[in-house]
Amino acid sequence: MLGDPAEALGRVGRSWKWILGSALATLVPGVILLVWPDGTLHVIAVLLGLYLLAIGAFRFVDVFAREEAGERLPGLLLALLYVLAGVLCLRNPLQTITALSLIVGIVWLATGILTLYTALAAKSLPHRGFVLGVAVLGIVAGIVVLALPTESATALTRLLGLWLVLLGLAEATVALAWRAALRRAGLTGSHAHPTTGAV
Repeated sequence: MLGDPAEALGRVGRSWKWILGSALATLVPGVILLVWPDGTLHVIAVLLGLYLLAIGAFRFVDVFAREEAGERLPGLLLALLYVLAGVLCLRNPLQTITALSLIVGIVWLATGILTLYTALAAKSLPHRGFVLGVAVLGIVAGIVVLALPTESATALTRLLGLWLVLLGLAEATVALAWRAALRRAGLTGSHAHPTTGAV
């Protein structure tokens, strides 16, 4: 049946482990960029491209965890934005410092704004304070990456690595808080999903 795949994706997306997986997909490349600041621009582009593609996949599944089908369009557009940005980062002609900064900055800023809107509009959103914090962090990260000029691959690597680590840790906090809430409620994942989406 057509509804079965969507229901299966929804169950996966409501799992705290899925949220934690998204956090790790952000945290791991951030740590790599920080411990290897002298990597070439090509390596940076590949890492960022893979990160964006992975987060795009996480965001796509996350869409089906929403209770209302009408809430899914912004999430689908966001997932598409991540995938397109990931493809652009992996394209050789666009591997310049300015292009990478622009791509990642726009993605983080758009994600942060959308997440902030969702958190403010949904008064009953679980862990609303955590989600608001992740949204603000995403907006700040996007603004910083777009506003600060980076003259070298090393400077860009350190800047992006730092923000990826911060965003990953913030989303991991949401995942662990979500796990605690599910345990208290005695649920396995059918509760309202705490939308993060700021990474």
